[in-house]
Amino acid sequence: MSSDVRSSATNADRATAHQPEVKTSATPPAVKAEGVTRSFTVGSQKVHALQGLSLEVPVGAFVALMGRSGSGKTTLLNMIGALDQPTTGEVWVNGRPLSKLSDNQLTRLRREEFGFVFQSFALLPILSCAENVELPLRIAGGISAKERRQRVEDALALVGLEQWADHRPYEMSGGQQQRVAIARALVSRPRILIGDEPTGELDSKTGQKIMRLMREIVNRERLTLVMATHDPTVEEYADDVYHLQDGQLIDHITRQPGAAVADGSV
Repeated sequence: MSSDVRSSATNADRATAHQPEVKTSATPPAVKAEGVTRSFTVGSQKVHALQGLSLEVPVGAFVALMGRSGSGKTTLLNMIGALDQPTTGEVWVNGRPLSKLSDNQLTRLRREEFGFVFQSFALLPILSCAENVELPLRIAGGISAKERRQRVEDALALVGLEQWADHRPYEMSGGQQQRVAIARALVSRPRILIGDEPTGELDSKTGQKIMRLMREIVNRERLTLVMATHDPTVEEYADDVYHLQDGQLIDHITRQPGAAVADGSV
């Protein structure tokens, strides 16, 4: 090989060595829905709850689904949370297509990847605050009593209820009970939090405090939150707001989270 050829090859190698590394794969979104439809038969009529809906939820985002009753937001939430399967289309969770998972795999996915917060607090009145939070860990099994206690303490600390651990639900306000429900959803250390009208049974002031709390938890824990809600204050806190109507997405707004209201106890 001539010196000119060797010199050209050496220069090419050096140039290649200084090239920025090209990433061939990116982190998948926490949730991806593509062409999702959901149809139900009611009597002799077919109801199309979702009609070819597609969206992506980035990891660590607070995403709100808004719309009137019957718009399809809760149906979509059920698809995202692996509680129901679409009629057509596909939903991925952390890169995994849900249609390819068995019933046992879906159960494990829900238990390990998701935390659920609903409109109804669904706390057992005979159990203390701490015992209600601990319940999912007892049901799942395989976790020592010491580890369960630590997780319960951590979850209650996240929602500011450490001092209420031994209280019963009937001794607490509605806002406090919803905080317990949030702690219960967090105790399994999920990657994705699903909220279905979590402020629906609260007054507007308390509801706003719960919204702010959930925003803080998303930031602090790097969780992904997908919430279906009627509450317009969610637009102050969500990163993305999707508006649904008749099973279709009609608007998508990307926002910077607004400043939280002045602090106060719930």
